[in-house]
Amino acid sequence: MNAADLPATLGEELKRRRYFMRMDILDQTASLVKLRLYITPDLFVQIYRNDRYQTTNLVLIHNNQRLYARDELDGHWHRHTHLAPEEHDTSEEGQRAVEVSEFLDEVEKVLAMLDLP
Repeated sequence: MNAADLPATLGEELKRRRYFMRMDILDQTASLVKLRLYITPDLFVQIYRNDRYQTTNLVLIHNNQRLYARDELDGHWHRHTHLAPEEHDTSEEGQRAVEVSEFLDEVEKVLAMLDLP
C-alpha cells in the first residue's frame, strides 16, 4: 500500500461498495494521503498513509468515536477491535498487515454486528 495509489484504489472500492456516498481527500502530498469514505455524514472510514514513516491508519468512525481500526506504526501493526476500540490488540491477528479491501470487508462485518446502516 502506498499513498500515491490509494485514491485510485479507493475509487474502485467505491464502485464495488455502493453504500459509500462519496470520498473526500483531506490531504495529499507525494508521500502521504488522508481521506474519508462516507457512509452517512456521521459514519465514515478514514484512511491515512504516510510512506515516509511507514504509517497507516485505517479507522471506522461513528459520531466522532472510533468503532474499529487497524494501525501500522513504523512497520508494526495493531488493531482496535469493536469490542474494545480504545485498546491495542497485539495478538497474532491484531499484528497482521491488511490491505484496504480486506479492512473494508472487516468494516462491513462490524457494521452488521452493530446494526449500523
